[in-house]
Amino acid sequence: MLYLLVRFLLRPLFRVALRMRVTGTGNVPPTGPVILASNHLSFIDSMVIPLAAPRRVHYLAKAEYFTAPGVGGWLTRTLFTALGAMPVERQTHRAAQEALDTALAVLRDGEGFGIYPEGTRSRDGRLARGKTGVAWLALTADCPVVPVAVAGTDRVQPVDSRWPRPHRVSVTFGQPLTFPEHRGMAGNGRARRAVTDEIMVAIAELSGQEKAGWGRPREVA
Repeated sequence: MLYLLVRFLLRPLFRVALRMRVTGTGNVPPTGPVILASNHLSFIDSMVIPLAAPRRVHYLAKAEYFTAPGVGGWLTRTLFTALGAMPVERQTHRAAQEALDTALAVLRDGEGFGIYPEGTRSRDGRLARGKTGVAWLALTADCPVVPVAVAGTDRVQPVDSRWPRPHRVSVTFGQPLTFPEHRGMAGNGRARRAVTDEIMVAIAELSGQEKAGWGRPREVA
């Protein structure tokens, strides 16, 4: 109920304040488990994408976002919770696997899960080579991956900026990707790398970003 209320209130506000342009929503499967894999430019990506998506999408967010003090902390905590964000501790020894296990539980419940394969926000606007956790999720859950490109959110709230500012934002949902040739191969490192590279190439084609740190990734058919 809170999700529907927040979405009802914020979606038109974001569309007007950020002149938000959304394309490709028909590429997102309306039901069943799906991963939305996006580039990552700003803190507010985890609000913009859920508001642009045609269905509810869960994200993992730093636990600090749910414990910050003051009015700003309360607002962030309320919005993130309403939009389906889930707190995750990043400093524990098993943090990475615990985060993937949480995401897998969401997918096995037939819901949507959003992930940033780069692992962190870009500080220079370029697209880093993806980490293979997204492939592990896709192959373990045996679900499609929709590549997503956001643009302009780094101008709304740059890294280390406390408050947002108006700027045009776009969100593009690409054609869903499936990986039948790698089904059942989540434990195979080469398969995970190939799937991750395919996802990142699709994101790069949508976003038009320059690639950073990719080296010479193996081409994926």
